[in-house]
Amino acid sequence: MEVKQTGIEGLVEIFPAVYNDSRGWFYEFYREDTFNKSGIHYKFLQENRSFSKKGVIRGLHMQLPPYAQAKLVTVLQGKVLDVVVDLRPGSATFAKVYYCLLEAEKCNMLMVPEGFAHGFAALEDSVFFYKCSNIYHRDSENGIRWNDPELNINWQVQNPIISDKDQQLPTLEELLRNSVISR
Repeated sequence: MEVKQTGIEGLVEIFPAVYNDSRGWFYEFYREDTFNKSGIHYKFLQENRSFSKKGVIRGLHMQLPPYAQAKLVTVLQGKVLDVVVDLRPGSATFAKVYYCLLEAEKCNMLMVPEGFAHGFAALEDSVFFYKCSNIYHRDSENGIRWNDPELNINWQVQNPIISDKDQQLPTLEELLRNSVISR
């Protein structure tokens, strides 16, 4: 397993060892002792899977404390542009946007710490899979609008498909103004 540092504390890209032969391929998606040796120490309590058609943008989502979630994310089929925003109070990289291309063929993953808003754009029809360090709690759900002018995210999608719920998310400025999060 190769772990690539991103320049944002705790946010790492993961490339597992993939074993190919004439039958196909195999890799360990998650193995606690291997992750621990690489400095990744999370206990996962929930797993989720979604399907998104090409052009769908989901996010930017987050869970507020005490239900904040770290997420280990990957794509089982297709290709997505994964996007995270650091919203940890006092972080040197607060409001920094990070992009990661997740591709089923590469089997790559992104380890997203607690305190980040997360979303993705389906660049192809895609099956997205992620493990969460905490359970989903509806009253702790929040996020940032996908087209926040301050973040200016390039989703790499023409004519995006976005849920009504995600269209109604606040901007980063609104979250700060309403003391939902702090710098």
